[in-house]
Amino acid sequence: MGAAPRVLPGARTTQSGQATVELVALAPLLLAIVLAAAQLLAAGAARELADQAAEAGAIALLQGGDPAAAARAAVPGWSRGRLDVHVDGRRVAVHLRPRALLPALATMLEATGTADAGPGT
Repeated sequence: MGAAPRVLPGARTTQSGQATVELVALAPLLLAIVLAAAQLLAAGAARELADQAAEAGAIALLQGGDPAAAARAAVPGWSRGRLDVHVDGRRVAVHLRPRALLPALATMLEATGTADAGPGT
């Protein structure tokens, strides 16, 4: 056991600034974690929306309607400009890019949903 550290008379022994320094040092890391989690949630939402839009397009194809218009109507307004619909026979494929801080990241996280309207008649 070592001796207790010497304290000069009149010196303050509180550590009130230590927590502030630690918080400032960790703030960028916390921000990066929050942004990454938000990006993963946006990618998951895009995947669900792409699946729903493809299904709506396939149903419209079965009913004799426009599958691309039905797919666009099935998603919220913010995603309509990020949506690509491809119809190949009776198969509807939808590609949706999620919102992202970096455009290249949105392309990497692009979601694809497909639906098949069944065998041809």
